Amino acid sequence: MVKIRPFAAIRPPRQFVEEVAARPYDVLNSAEARQEAGEKSLLHITRPEIDFSPIIDEHSQQAYDQAVRNFQEWMKKGWLVQDEKPYYYIYAQTMDGRTQYGLVLCAHTDDYATGKIKKHELTRKEKEDDRMKHVRNQNANIEPVFFSYPDNVAIDDIISRIILEEPEYDFVAEDGFGHRFWVIRDQATIDTITETFSHIPAFYVADGHHRTAAAARVGAERQLQNPNHTGEEEYNYFMAVAFPESQLRIIDYNRVVKDLNGRSDEDFLALLKKDFFVEDRGTSPWKPTRLHEFSMYLSGHWYSLDAKEGRYDDNDPIGVLDVTVLSDLVLDKILDIKDLRTDKRIDFVGGIRGLQELARRVDSGEMKVAFALYPVSMKQLVDIADSGNIMPPKTTWFEPKLRSGLAIHKLD
Repeated sequence: MVKIRPFAAIRPPRQFVEEVAARPYDVLNSAEARQEAGEKSLLHITRPEIDFSPIIDEHSQQAYDQAVRNFQEWMKKGWLVQDEKPYYYIYAQTMDGRTQYGLVLCAHTDDYATGKIKKHELTRKEKEDDRMKHVRNQNANIEPVFFSYPDNVAIDDIISRIILEEPEYDFVAEDGFGHRFWVIRDQATIDTITETFSHIPAFYVADGHHRTAAAARVGAERQLQNPNHTGEEEYNYFMAVAFPESQLRIIDYNRVVKDLNGRSDEDFLALLKKDFFVEDRGTSPWKPTRLHEFSMYLSGHWYSLDAKEGRYDDNDPIGVLDVTVLSDLVLDKILDIKDLRTDKRIDFVGGIRGLQELARRVDSGEMKVAFALYPVSMKQLVDIADSGNIMPPKTTWFEPKLRSGLAIHKLD
């Protein structure tokens, strides 16, 4: 069963929240971050390389040091202020008329080590190292990780009651997504939440595998440095926003490829027809409607690709995934793309950008062909995490993303 606790968040006063809150560090490149960052934006802390002209290497020590200075400056100026006591918080996000309600809490690093915090993706050491340096230098979790948990009636009831009160924050960001935030100050309610989660068997990492792994590594590092370690020190905990599984929606995560591995359009289509029923859908965007059906954009036309029976294994939690079917039958078999993590001929496009982004990248000449996939379900994600398996790279895209800057967790 998972272990959580409340924390005294560092967060912006209400009048500054819209200026401080920012999109997460990993959905922006440096140039985009510089363009978005206003004077008070948390991007000066999460993407400190933007403070230099020209922009410096985001992984340089100079950038890490600048992040620390900026964090201290934001506290000094009162743009970030720490709560007087440990609390839980509710964070609601609204997108396209649908709202999901998460609990902002601290999870224990031991639960990650023992597998109670379940992952579905592999991490890359260089990205772990980068996030670990951020946590270590700041002595804080600046951005939360995104968890899901099995639906729980008791937690639902608490959240339903709290959200009837006036929120601490209530704003719509420039992307049109709504954000509301409540502080749970009642000690009896805080104790009930802690107790209830002690009976919940697992968290599932939805988004933030590298931040989760980095937090666990910092916790282990601090443990070795402390001869009086008890397991209850603040460094054993890291910040997460946890949502019930039923409220989350995964959207498609699509692929674009630079070339057809030396083949003509006609030869490529002929090879596809060995494993797919291929239909030309014309020049208007066409989106997959079910599992094992794909959309392809090639030379100004959209095609549907319907995988033939026997080309996939619906009894295998990995084999049933459309990312696996596409990788096995097209990317590997025809295009000779063996490693999605390292091959420079392939790139990935979150479904939030729409099919028009796939067409744009092909029409520009940057890419030759694009594939849109039917999104993975939460059930598939949970089944894979529970079985100890790992999804192929770039399988899930959760939207909306957590806004950074609504809460920060100090490690002491």
